[in-house]
Amino acid sequence: MSKIKNTHIFTSESVSEGHPDKVCDRISDAILDACLMQDPASRVACETLCTTDLIVISGEITTKAKVDWQQIALDAVNEIGYNETGVGFSADSAKVLVAVHQQSPDISQGVTAGEGLYKEQGAGDQGMMFGYASHETPELMPATILYAHKIVEELARLRKSDPVKYRYLRPDSKSQVSIRYENGLPVAVQTVVVSHQHTPDMPIEWLQALVKEVVAKVIPAELRKEEITYFVNPTGRFEIGGPHGDTGLTGRKIIVDTYGGVGSHGGGAFSGKDPSKVDRSAAYYCRYIAKNLVAAGFADKCEIQVAYAIGVAEPVSVNVDTYGTGKSLDDTKLEKLVRKVFDLRPAALIEELQLKHPGNNWCYADTTAYGHFGKSNFPWEQLDKVEILKAEAAKLN
Repeated sequence: MSKIKNTHIFTSESVSEGHPDKVCDRISDAILDACLMQDPASRVACETLCTTDLIVISGEITTKAKVDWQQIALDAVNEIGYNETGVGFSADSAKVLVAVHQQSPDISQGVTAGEGLYKEQGAGDQGMMFGYASHETPELMPATILYAHKIVEELARLRKSDPVKYRYLRPDSKSQVSIRYENGLPVAVQTVVVSHQHTPDMPIEWLQALVKEVVAKVIPAELRKEEITYFVNPTGRFEIGGPHGDTGLTGRKIIVDTYGGVGSHGGGAFSGKDPSKVDRSAAYYCRYIAKNLVAAGFADKCEIQVAYAIGVAEPVSVNVDTYGTGKSLDDTKLEKLVRKVFDLRPAALIEELQLKHPGNNWCYADTTAYGHFGKSNFPWEQLDKVEILKAEAAKLN
C-alpha cells in the first residue's frame, strides 16, 4: 500500500538591493558599520527614509566615531546602482538630511554593564526572537526564500558585471517563487514571478528570456522537472522604480530578511541596529542554534524562540520546536541541551559571534540584500557547535 502524500504549495518573495526599503536598510547598516569600525561600543539605532531625490537619516546614535553621514549614504546609493541622472533618485542629485540624537539614558543604563538594576549587560528591549533551520536545502534554509533571493541576486550581479549587455536593467526588482512540497520536502517549482525596473526601450521578450536563463542557473534541475509558470513584469511596464516610485523605510522587509514566511517572526527589524539590540543579535544567535541542531542530525527542521525583559541578561524563556521531526531527543531535552551549550545572555552571544567587530569577511551592510541568513560568511551561519552538541546530548540519554 503506497504512502499517502501530504502535498502543499508554499510561496516566498525576495526584493533586490534597489528596492526602496532595501536602499534604506543599506544606508542604515553602512552607517552602523562605519560607527563600529571606529568605536565597537557604539550604540546605533539608525532609521533612513528615501523618496524622490531625498534621503533622511534619523535615529539614536551614541558613538565616538567620526562619521560623514551624507557621504556614506550617497556611496551606498551609488554602489547599488542609482547613478543615472534624470530618473528621480540618484547619488548625483539626492539631498541628504540628518536628524540624529543620542541614545536615551534610560535605555543605556539597562544595556551597559554595571549601570542597570542587575549590573550585568541586559537586553536592549523586551520581546521574542526566533531562529529557524531546515534540511531541505544545503544552506539549511527554506527553499522558497532561498531561490527567490538567488533570482534577484543573480539579476543584480549581471546588471553590474556587464552594464552594456544588460543596459535595460535598473536596480529595483522583486521575485516570488512557489514550490510544491510533498511530505515536507520541496519537489517542484510551480510558479516564478519577477518584476524588474527597466529602461523605456526594453523589449519585454528580452526580460522574459533572461529570467528563464537565470532560473535555470540558480534553481537545481530536480526542482525544474515540471513546467514552470512565469509572470515577468505582469503589469506590462516597470520604468519608474526605487525610492522615486515608492518611499522606502528601514526595517520594513522583515519577512524577506528572514525565512520568507516559514516559521515565526518576533516582529523586530534588524537593519540599522547595533548588537545590543536583541531584536537583531538574538535572532542571529537563534539561527545559529537552530542551524547547528539540524546539522547535527537532531531534527529535520527546528525553530528556536527566546524572549527577554529589557535590562535583564538571562532570557525569560527558551523554546525548541522541531515540528515533530526530532530524532534522538524530544523538544524538552533539546531545550536543556541548548541551555547547556549556548549562552543566551546578550553580552555572551555578542562576544561569541563577534558582532561588534564587522570587517573580517563580513559587514552589516552585506546583510541588507538577499537575506540575513543562508550566507556562509556570516558568523551566525557557522557549524562549529555540531560535535559539542553531539557530545553533550550523549550525557542526556
